[in-house]
Amino acid sequence: MTDLTLMTFAADPATVLPSLALLSHRVRVLPMDAASLVKMPENTILFLDARDDLASAKTLCRLIHASGLSTPIVLVLTEGGFTVVNSQWGIADVVVSSASPAEVEGRLRLVSERGNAPLGTSAPASAETGPVTADGQIRSGDLVVDTNGYTASLHGRPIDLAYKEFELLKYLVQHPGRVFTRAQLLQEVWGYDYYGGTRTVDVHIRRLRAKLGGEYEHLIGTVRNVGYRFDPPEDEAGDGDH
Repeated sequence: MTDLTLMTFAADPATVLPSLALLSHRVRVLPMDAASLVKMPENTILFLDARDDLASAKTLCRLIHASGLSTPIVLVLTEGGFTVVNSQWGIADVVVSSASPAEVEGRLRLVSERGNAPLGTSAPASAETGPVTADGQIRSGDLVVDTNGYTASLHGRPIDLAYKEFELLKYLVQHPGRVFTRAQLLQEVWGYDYYGGTRTVDVHIRRLRAKLGGEYEHLIGTVRNVGYRFDPPEDEAGDGDH
């Protein structure tokens, strides 16, 4: 059981993230203001209701970090809220208010493991970021992603990728083994400059896998109820043992 804190202005806190009520975690509800910060326990994950007031949520995020608190912050948003949220907010994760219990549980697990690392930041490069050569190439087994030329190839043969397919592949390959939700990928790759929803991520993942082919489609793994990750070839993952 995880200790959770929900900060909200809502008259009925249960409407903020309904899935929380279906999980077994202990949830403390506090008003969404600075005075509530002193009431938070040390070991908690903070859900911040940013559905209707993004400005107040951003101010509170800044205040939390200015106060030296290491509490992981998860923003609860509507899909429209993703247009303004970025890594500078210093949040650990985001979740749509309509998220299923399984997705909320998955996000909680990942936030607990990641701690207070802000969304969009990486672990040390040796642990997470794919090696980029001087000419802008990222190599992972037989897959080569050329970040300068906006091309990708397998066994030296070009893969015919649309722009967003390339951007999605590049982003995943740059963070091998790291799990991203659809909302995170939408924010990092698309930037929310369009009116589509998170399903567009699924569509592009399917296209990417099809273009990688049956032998390599497994490189883009699915984490059930959470999202997607890039799984490097096994021989590459074991290189450090040699």
